[in-house]
Amino acid sequence: MKKILSLLACAALVGCSAKQETAVSDFDSIQQFTLKNKNGMIVKITNYGATITSIIVPDRDGNMADVALGYDSVEGYVNAIAREYLGAVVGRYGNRIAEGKFSIDGEEYELATNNGENHLHGGYMGFDKVVWTAEVVADGVKFSYLAKDGEEGYPGNLNLSVTYTLTDDNEIKMHYEATTDKPTIVNVTNHTYFNLAGEGSDSILDHVLQINGSKTTPVDAGLIPTGEFADVTGTPFDFRQPKVIGKDIDADDQQIEYGPGYDHNWVLDRQGDGMQLAATLSEPKSGRVMEVFTEEPCIQFYSGNFLAGNLTGKSGKVYKERSALCLETQHAPDSINHEGEAGWPSVILRPGEKYDTTTIYKFSTK
Repeated sequence: MKKILSLLACAALVGCSAKQETAVSDFDSIQQFTLKNKNGMIVKITNYGATITSIIVPDRDGNMADVALGYDSVEGYVNAIAREYLGAVVGRYGNRIAEGKFSIDGEEYELATNNGENHLHGGYMGFDKVVWTAEVVADGVKFSYLAKDGEEGYPGNLNLSVTYTLTDDNEIKMHYEATTDKPTIVNVTNHTYFNLAGEGSDSILDHVLQINGSKTTPVDAGLIPTGEFADVTGTPFDFRQPKVIGKDIDADDQQIEYGPGYDHNWVLDRQGDGMQLAATLSEPKSGRVMEVFTEEPCIQFYSGNFLAGNLTGKSGKVYKERSALCLETQHAPDSINHEGEAGWPSVILRPGEKYDTTTIYKFSTK
C-alpha cells in the first residue's frame, strides 16, 4: 500500500482569528496523510482532530468520487462558521450528556453545556479541535492524544489513540484504544459525513439504508434519551429492511419532529461480542455501497438536519440540509446517567482497564 505524507494547505492562515476554541499554536504541526490501496481507493486523514478529510472510491462504472464532506485547507476546519465536526474523532464522550452532569462512585462532575443545556461531543474543545501526534504504521496512521485530568471537566489523564488502516478490500478500519489513571467516561466515535453520490451532491434522501437494530432510545426535545427502549415496528425508525431514507423522514411523528428528521440512536441486534454488521448504505445511481461493522452496541443515524447551507466544501458547493449523513458507532447518548440500568452498557473506564474497540467502513458497488 502506498502512503504519502503531505502538508494540508494552510493558505490565508496568517493573522486569522478562529471563532472556535482550538489548541493549535503551531499550524506547521498540522499534517495530512494519504492512504491508497491496490484498487485506487484513496483516504486522506489529518492529525488535526484525527479527521478524515477525503474518501475517494469508484462507482459501479469505475468513476472515482470523493464521498466524504470536508474542506480544502486546515483553515476550513479551524475557522468553520458552524461546528459540524466534519470527519473528526469526537470525545471524550461522543454525543450528548444531559445538563453536562454525571457522577462516578458518588463524585459529581460538571461539563460544558455547549448544546443548549446539554453537553455534546466533548465540549468546547473536544478531540476534534486538537492536534494529535501522528505515527505511520503498517498500512495506515496512528494518532495519539493525551487528554489531561480536568480537560473540559472530565476526570483522569486519558491516553487515547486511534489507528486508521486501509485494506485492499476497501475497508477503513478505525481502532480506538485508551487507558486512564482515574475513573472516567469514554465514548469515542468518528463523525464523517457521507454522500455516496459524491461530496457536494444535493441530497441523501434517495440513499437506501438498512440498520440491524430493532430498538431505539427515544429522546426528549433536547435529544436526550428518556431511558426507555422503543420497538421500531410500525414506526419511521424501522430500517431492518433496506429503505429509502426520504420515505419517512418527514413523517408525522414526535421523535421525527425532535430531530428534525433522523438524529437518533439504534440499539444493535447483536449476537454476542465481536465485530458485526451494523448498517448498510447504498446510492442507486452510482451503485456505491458502504457497510458499517463495529464492536460497539449502538449506532447513531444523523441525516444532516443541521447543515444550514453556510459551509462551502471541497467541491466549491454549499453543504445544504440533508446533503450528507453520519453513521456513528457508539454507546448510547447519556449512558453514564443510566449506569447500572438494564440495557445500558457501562461507559466507565477505570485504571488498569483498556478501552479497545474497532469500527470498519467498507466500500463496494452493486
